[in-house]
Amino acid sequence: MPCDCEELESRERDSLAPYAQFSVDSRGRNTPEPPPEWRTQYQRDRDRIIHSRAFRRLDCKTQVFLSGSGDHLRTRLTHTMEVAAIARNIARALRLNEDLTEAIALGHDLGHSPFGHSGEQALDELMSEHGGFDHNKQSRRVVELLEHKYPAFPGLNLTWETLEGLAKHDTAPEPPLGQAATKFHHSSLEAQVADLADEITYYSHDLDDGLDSGLLTEEQLERDIDFWRDASRRMRSEHGDLGDECRHYFIIRCLIDDQVHDVVHTTESNIDEAGVASADEVRAQAKPLVAYSANRHEANLKLRAYLYENLYYNSIVHEPHKRASTLLGELFHYYEQHPKAMGEFVPSLIPGHGLQRAICDHLACMTDRFVIIEHERLLGK
Repeated sequence: MPCDCEELESRERDSLAPYAQFSVDSRGRNTPEPPPEWRTQYQRDRDRIIHSRAFRRLDCKTQVFLSGSGDHLRTRLTHTMEVAAIARNIARALRLNEDLTEAIALGHDLGHSPFGHSGEQALDELMSEHGGFDHNKQSRRVVELLEHKYPAFPGLNLTWETLEGLAKHDTAPEPPLGQAATKFHHSSLEAQVADLADEITYYSHDLDDGLDSGLLTEEQLERDIDFWRDASRRMRSEHGDLGDECRHYFIIRCLIDDQVHDVVHTTESNIDEAGVASADEVRAQAKPLVAYSANRHEANLKLRAYLYENLYYNSIVHEPHKRASTLLGELFHYYEQHPKAMGEFVPSLIPGHGLQRAICDHLACMTDRFVIIEHERLLGK
């Protein structure tokens, strides 16, 4: 017999830890729907995210280097897929709900602006008098409002638990209509895992892209980054001299493995100490339970500062981003004068959300390439 939804939920009860978020315990969706036949609720969320237009657009949005800068450099989409893989591994080790973790990881950057963090900063400045811009909040707008492919509801009508994970450090979403509101301090362990997996991924893989681009060198990293030096020495002792590509890959793999092991063991200790026995007991904790050890956290803070100084603010990376962000500003002001140029759907948002928020939605959804094309079409420069 085929494995139906009830059988999958039963398997979760048999295999997951008691503090995991079980599909059968979902708080539901804002618009009630019949349960999926061959999937759990969170598997349905994952599939809706993957099939969304916003997910496909991530392929042409900047991670660190402008989209199209190099065939092997990461885009926002490849970053997202790597986050999902690492998040699932951590969730599996902790006996959490992998499907919910994956859905959150795959959806966490759906609202990201074109041109990476420079684009996000540009939109935030443009919206300074209209509520600002934050890509985590924008991901919620994408899945709750801006995707419009289902006849019965706006957005993707995701479960409360997936929306909670996409909220990240913001307040949790309101529960579905008719349910009493409950104040929580933190999100599910699955959401916490997806959040930390994002950090593990961009620290490690931005180093990889920095090496591929030539803006960082191994000699520089061995001199300045302690855990790079340790991983490099370990790799050489185990495998000898390797070619550049293979050597870089193995060192990056060591860095990721070390961080994953650190997070799993630290989190196991935190869970045991907290004595939690349900997902809502996790949410009621005074601090997150998914965490690095103190030493690893300190090392990552140093790496973050190093990457900002030597990679993100390198003129080769930063100057094209500044120019690209200027295009966003010029388009923003053009649309303020010509809102009908945004097509049919976006102007329909203006009565309920305001002109500037509708423009911001339109620009945030664009890919790097489309911003350039649209700017040339409308402004001819």
